[in-house]
Amino acid sequence: MFIVVARYVVAAGHESTVTELLRANAQASRTEPGCLEFTVHQDIDEPRRILLYERYDDEEAFQAHRLTPHFADIIERQVIPLLDERNVTRLVPAP
Repeated sequence: MFIVVARYVVAAGHESTVTELLRANAQASRTEPGCLEFTVHQDIDEPRRILLYERYDDEEAFQAHRLTPHFADIIERQVIPLLDERNVTRLVPAP
């Protein structure tokens, strides 16, 4: 199993746009082979903070996800320009 946790801080005033885009990306991502889970979470107290939790069969499935048209369109072209911060952590289960 391969896990990705992405933490975003959205530029002020763009929260609803980014969450809508991320929901669309999550829906498309969940149909990909090897994607086990893709959820979008928004901080209750700090709505500009978004957390993406993604589980894949393996790193190859994650890399394939990053090559999809929806990732290029939604994440790279539309979401990233609206972020103040973006941190991505890649994890595997501890032995």
